[in-house]
Amino acid sequence: MRITTRGRYALRASLALAELSRDGGPVSITVLSEKEKISQIFLEQIFFKLRKAGIVNSVRGPGGGFCFAVPLDKLNVKQILDASGEDLNITECDRRTSCDRDPDCLTHQVWEGLDKITNDYFSGITVAKLMGKGIPQASSANP
Repeated sequence: MRITTRGRYALRASLALAELSRDGGPVSITVLSEKEKISQIFLEQIFFKLRKAGIVNSVRGPGGGFCFAVPLDKLNVKQILDASGEDLNITECDRRTSCDRDPDCLTHQVWEGLDKITNDYFSGITVAKLMGKGIPQASSANP
């Protein structure tokens, strides 16, 4: 798994939106672009995906922009990364697709377990937690 620039920027832009829209009002792509030093065109593509996933709403016209469609305490990092098109799986190993080593693959459970840990970690970090700087630390697998 590698989080691409699109995924990293989607998270950064989402946090910037949360910071700039504390009153719940819309924030323009221009303002977000200036704050985060991200191309407006790239942000438009990202916010199109976030809107399609139901994470943000768009408001047209003067004073328009984007605002969250989901409460920040219910919106997590995994949802943002998923909406931006990130694949959070460690490998392409997946028993749902044809695997010529299934059912004899001894490593499948390793990758499946790591995928679960990664997805659970990102699911446990809400935008509200990040804004309050309450980021959970990854725990070690060995005590």
